[in-house]
Amino acid sequence: MTEAQAITNNDAMTEIETKAELTFEEELCQYMIEKGRLKQEDLLRGKRLHAETLSTSLVPLLVRLGLASERDVATSLSEVMKLDMIKEADYPDSVSVETEFPIRFMRENLFVPIAEKDETIDVIMVYPSEEFTVKAIRMASGKDLNIKIGLPSEVENAIEKLFGGGRSAMGQIVESLSDESSGDEEDVDHLRDLASEAPVIRLVNIIMQRAVEARASDIHVEPFENRLKVRYRIDGVLQEVESPPARSTAAVISRIKIMAKLNIAERRLPQDGRIMLRVQGKELDLRVSTVPTSYGESVVMRILDRESIVFDFYQLGFTDRVLEPFKRVLELPHGIMLVTGPTGSGKTTTLYTALGQLNTEERKIITVEDPVEYQLTGINQIQVKSSIGLDFTSALRAIVRQDPDVIMIGEMRDLETAKIAIQSALTGHLVLSTIHTNDASGGITRMLDMGVEDYLLTSTVNGILAQRLVRKLDQATMKKEILKVDMVKSLGLDKLIDLKKYAFYKPVPSENNLTGYSGRMSILEFLEMSDEIRRLIMNHATAGEIQKQACLDGMTSIYEDGLLKCLEGKTSYEEILRVSQDG
Repeated sequence: MTEAQAITNNDAMTEIETKAELTFEEELCQYMIEKGRLKQEDLLRGKRLHAETLSTSLVPLLVRLGLASERDVATSLSEVMKLDMIKEADYPDSVSVETEFPIRFMRENLFVPIAEKDETIDVIMVYPSEEFTVKAIRMASGKDLNIKIGLPSEVENAIEKLFGGGRSAMGQIVESLSDESSGDEEDVDHLRDLASEAPVIRLVNIIMQRAVEARASDIHVEPFENRLKVRYRIDGVLQEVESPPARSTAAVISRIKIMAKLNIAERRLPQDGRIMLRVQGKELDLRVSTVPTSYGESVVMRILDRESIVFDFYQLGFTDRVLEPFKRVLELPHGIMLVTGPTGSGKTTTLYTALGQLNTEERKIITVEDPVEYQLTGINQIQVKSSIGLDFTSALRAIVRQDPDVIMIGEMRDLETAKIAIQSALTGHLVLSTIHTNDASGGITRMLDMGVEDYLLTSTVNGILAQRLVRKLDQATMKKEILKVDMVKSLGLDKLIDLKKYAFYKPVPSENNLTGYSGRMSILEFLEMSDEIRRLIMNHATAGEIQKQACLDGMTSIYEDGLLKCLEGKTSYEEILRVSQDG
């Protein structure tokens, strides 16, 4: 064979290997699309950028750009390559490995050796499809590889813990922070410089990324005298997580304010902003609120995941006993429908789901909200801007002249707003709104307290839905407990449903789920206006009397709805007691 032929053959082999690698990546991406873990348009975006920067493989690039999540890629690799995926809890606390690998090489190629035997070496890899890394480990150790798949963040933490001094990923970033982080906090240019440092950007990104991974609905960043506290609200309960050091407070908060397009020089007044972000393959909308406190600004970011929200009554927690009367009132051509409950109880999501039912070609729907949480196709949504005089009242006066069929008001905050809503209902519009009370009957007394005349209330309000959010039990681990006869009677379960055996279910924590709960659902009560309730309103009866009459009319209370869901194994009795006043 001539030298020219050898070179040609080598080039051909290289080309075949490259094609094979690309083919595998294409196959993996196609598999992820089929499984709903990657969008076709995101893959095309990733390919365009990959063509410009060929320095990295396609799949790692998709993860870095936030077009695909770490976990989805790892799960897909595990399924396609028939390799086990390792949980973070299963990582060893220490290792005994004779073969030495440079720590920089491990960090760059995202692998960590965890055990070594005579013939094999156990390795956790993020991308076992990378032939170069596999060959390099095999050559350095002279042994066969037993590969498990891990997540990038977990492998990075393991490298630092086992070989790099025990620092976490956040710890590494903190070490690279400038010593000037605690410099002159009155100097706006200095703050802007701090917030633009690469470590600070990575620090804020990791806080947001971990919140998404933990399914958090809110991120709380709270400065105190000697520390900066970060907490995530997961399934309605706050949990503290690893936090940056106190010296990074000004830099971290300034970075968040810059991302939300807020004024970083203004630290004496509350501010509101918004961050549009792609994390873990999800398109996120973060609502940012800052308020001044004794030791700096407290920041809360509400995470709105547009893709995960499902506008479906049954998935929200509705059952036929509540949904049938609710839909009946919703189909009335005019009147007022109220949804009530404390802040963060899912009222807006319920209203959006109701609007989805009403959103047809024949109806014009206009909403006035503060803020507009989700964009709904076919519905005209108005964002309140008090700073320029566009409040609920002025917006409502304008939209009545727009000839709508359905009006949604984000919240009835005062008498003036309530009066315009009532006037709209009297002139043939269907009005949906929210009000802050503890139960359905409390919505009536709250409107009377606002100053709404009783005869107008009875003429316009058709129904009031009250709701709370409870955590759902993890169906894979929950434990069944048969109830004793005396408890069945004391809870009144025998009056609600006729069963031979009554059982509640308890959460069982596991390695994957430390709380035993996963996700949330609503417990509800729906007060449908009847002649008897109208008579009580005209006589200015108490909320308790109205509630009692509603139950006589067939209403299932929030507490009773919760008990029924306990019997169905959807939630626990402890959750019902946590959120329901009747317990």
